Formats: sequence, structure tokens, C-alpha cells
Amino acid sequence: MRMRLGKPRRTSLAMLVIGSLQLAGMSGAVAANYTFAIEPSYRPDRTAEIYKPLLDYLDKSTGHHFTLVTSRNYHFYWRDIHTTTKTDFAFDEAHIADYRITHDNYVPLVRTAEPTSYTLVTSDPDLGKKGPQGLVGHSIITMPSPSLGYVLLLELYPNPVSQPDIRSTAAAWRDAIDSAFGGDVDAAIIPTWLKGQYPNLIPVKTTRPFPGACVTAGAQVPDDVKEKVRDALLKLDTDEKTATVLIELGVSKFVPAVPKDYAGSEKLLKNYMGY
Repeated sequence: MRMRLGKPRRTSLAMLVIGSLQLAGMSGAVAANYTFAIEPSYRPDRTAEIYKPLLDYLDKSTGHHFTLVTSRNYHFYWRDIHTTTKTDFAFDEAHIADYRITHDNYVPLVRTAEPTSYTLVTSDPDLGKKGPQGLVGHSIITMPSPSLGYVLLLELYPNPVSQPDIRSTAAAWRDAIDSAFGGDVDAAIIPTWLKGQYPNLIPVKTTRPFPGACVTAGAQVPDDVKEKVRDALLKLDTDEKTATVLIELGVSKFVPAVPKDYAGSEKLLKNYMGY
């Protein structure tokens, strides 16, 4: 009797252990690590600080883990886009988002509800009255190429013989504002939404608008993960803990994005090395 009872018990115990291991294996298979690249509109340490709540939110909402990928500046960011190891997700302005979609088969998931434009500003009232041509020969600061601000600034001055002194040395758009206020330069080009936070800045010219910055997913990302990330971002504005992310970005919420939203924007990059 003891032998007959012992054998089923050992068998049941073995089945329980095997079942537990299988569940653990399934759990490990479901959870995965994904990289998330952010355009370098801020210094790397500031980018990490700003976007940590967003990545924590995605971790919690999707059951996966997201690792932030930062770049020193736009030169390095543009170089990294052309590496063989593609980031899983990215958050880019229209021209770079369209480049990823067109050349690397990325899929647009969501975009900021507000469109993007840039505004040429100055703290000098006299210069502010003269328009863009009044700044020819004066210094204008921007972030390095191929940031959208830099690209659109060159659109305002297509003639290389008649251009301002363009200084692409800002490490962040707010740094550009500080330089303009501090008198280090005569003007700056900055995101239009940011201009509203500095009422003393005088707008000289606002560029044409583009669709809002876009979150894209690489072709290697499973469809179900893309869906989870899209759904989580569409609900981002309903989570109080992540509201500061949206405030810092100057947007109210994310909305669905499709390729046609960005079609043709990548042509802005045609004059830049690596296109």
C-alpha cells in the first residue's frame, strides 16, 4: 500500500515542478527588453531624467522593459540611425521619423497631437522689427544638424552668400534661449511651443508646420508589442504620474499616426551626409 501511494505522490510532485518550470519559462518568454531612442533635444542626463517616467509607464503598461538610448548630439544621433543595430522604438521629429519609415521600414505608432514648427526669436526689439533678412550678418544659435530647427533655419536663408552667422552649438533648445537672453548671440531658433514660455522673446519668423513628433517601431518588434505600446501611449494623458512628460514636451496628448502623415518630410535630409 505504501509503495502504491508513494509512486503517485512522487509523480504528482514531479508534474507540479515541471509545470512550475514551464510557467516560469512562459513568463520569461513573454517579457522582453526593448530599446527606445529619443532625439537629443536635451543633454543626455536631462533626457534620462525627463523620459524615465515615460519608460517606467511603458514597463508597467506593457509588461516589457524599455531601455533609453541617448546620443551626445544630433551628429551622433544621425550617425547611429545608420548603424546595423537598429533601435526598437524611437521618438523623432517629422523628418527623421519619415526617414526611418521610408528607409528602414519603421512603423509609425502615435504622434503628438500638436503640429511642430520653429520660431526665429530675438531679445532685441530693433532686430525683431526687421524680419529674417534683418538678421543677415548677425549671429543665430541653433542645435546641430540635422535637427529640424537647423534644417528649417537654412530654409529661411537659402542663399549662402546672404546668411547670418549660424552657430550650431546649442546643447538644448533652452540653452539657445539662454544664449539669446545673455547677449552671446543676436537670435535663436527654437520650437514654437517653447517660445510661449518666454514672453520677453520677440518672434521674427515662424516656419511652416509639420506633423507632431512621432513614436515609431522597428520591423523587428512583434506586432502585439507594437499594439501594447501604441495603446499605452494613447492613454498617456490619463495617467497623472506621466503628465509631467507631456508638459515638458509641450503637448496635450498622443494621437494615432500613419505613414502618410509624414510622407515627403525626409526629403529635408537630402543635403546631409548619410542620406
